[in-house]
Amino acid sequence: MYTIMLKAKLHMARVTHAVLNYEGSCAIDGELLDMAGIRENEQIQIYNVENGHRFTTYAIRGEEGSRLISVNGAAAHLADVGDRVIICSYAHYSDSELDDHHPALVYLQEGNHVSHTSHAIPVQLA
Repeated sequence: MYTIMLKAKLHMARVTHAVLNYEGSCAIDGELLDMAGIRENEQIQIYNVENGHRFTTYAIRGEEGSRLISVNGAAAHLADVGDRVIICSYAHYSDSELDDHHPALVYLQEGNHVSHTSHAIPVQLA
């Protein structure tokens, strides 16, 4: 049996571009992709913190060091420049892989600069 688990997350990225007349996808700074372990053309989920929209697209490599987060094509209707988004990728893991599975979590601050990384989401307190 396989379980779908969080593989990687870019937390609180700021949309820097929203390009309607583009082929599609989401361009992400190549350094951020590498840090999170998200591959070019990998399916990603984007959760817009500002308006609640959630949508699926795929990642494309953006210019290294640019801090680019560009929501393109039809998805550009779902995010505006300046919106905070959470970008996630998921993968299927076998039961034997689950014990050692830890997602790559990259936390961003203003300007899409990395504040810190982690491999575990903190326990939510009541």
